[in-house]
Amino acid sequence: MKYAYYPGCSGHGSSVEYETSTRAVCNALNMDLVEIDDWNCCGSTPAHSISHELSGALSARNLVQAAKTGADCVITPCPSCSSNLKMARWRMQKPAFKDEVDSLLDAPTPANAEGGADLLHTYSVLQAIVENVGVDAIARRMSYPLEGIKVVTYYGCLLSRPVEVADFDDPNDPVSLDNILKALGAEVLPFAFKTECCGAAMGIPDVNIPGSLSGRILEAAKAAGAEAVVTACPLCHMNLDLRQRQAARISGNAPFELPVFYYTQLIALAFGLPEESIRLDKLAVNPKPLLDKIAARREARVQASLAEARKAAGVAS
Repeated sequence: MKYAYYPGCSGHGSSVEYETSTRAVCNALNMDLVEIDDWNCCGSTPAHSISHELSGALSARNLVQAAKTGADCVITPCPSCSSNLKMARWRMQKPAFKDEVDSLLDAPTPANAEGGADLLHTYSVLQAIVENVGVDAIARRMSYPLEGIKVVTYYGCLLSRPVEVADFDDPNDPVSLDNILKALGAEVLPFAFKTECCGAAMGIPDVNIPGSLSGRILEAAKAAGAEAVVTACPLCHMNLDLRQRQAARISGNAPFELPVFYYTQLIALAFGLPEESIRLDKLAVNPKPLLDKIAARREARVQASLAEARKAAGVAS
């Protein structure tokens, strides 16, 4: 498949490590990405709170631009962008909404036989990997298992919701990230907070709200025995990683010191991709102790294999 790639605003700024690791992983999985020319902000957080039509117009323009690439569909790493692009296409199946959106654009969007908009489908990168590439392909490509680490997966509230628009995974108990991490050799712990909201949209107007909500998520992760949190969302990552000390203070907890990874960083690590594409240096909470643990387990496994080989050679001789 050929994918029209929408990086989103954060991909070229605050979540550059997500962007570089996503591109590296997609390349390793032979996914053909073509970045959408002249893309614009999809308006995922501020626009839809003011006007559904404005939000729809911002996303519709991106989808029109995407069609010019000749791609089969649109993919984006950010769940918020994915949700907004999907929502715009879904709403624009109604001719009246399409007309409202078209009035805000330079040219009307293409129409289908029912009078709605004829726009490409959008998928999150996670959805495209799981549904079009497959977890088995990830396991086959793995070079360095993530042995000996205990993680919880945090999906946030947008990846699989609303159900009729997202059309991906279970809205209450998603497992796509779980399956990927298990295939990479990590121990994925049960986690009741995997779809709880972290309050990302309130990060600017009132830090106490995301601080309290994120603190509850991190506290639950620690209580579950996790050594790291794995997520797929730039906004969630910012709250759980960059603002972790703030979340601890606001929620009244001791420092969590829990590394928070993008799932693409861990896939890239297990694939043995170049460090500059993984950008672990961008994480606010130091992941080195956990990475050292993975390396030590890996080295122990190598030494055990060598010992077995020497023993077998000795017996054979």
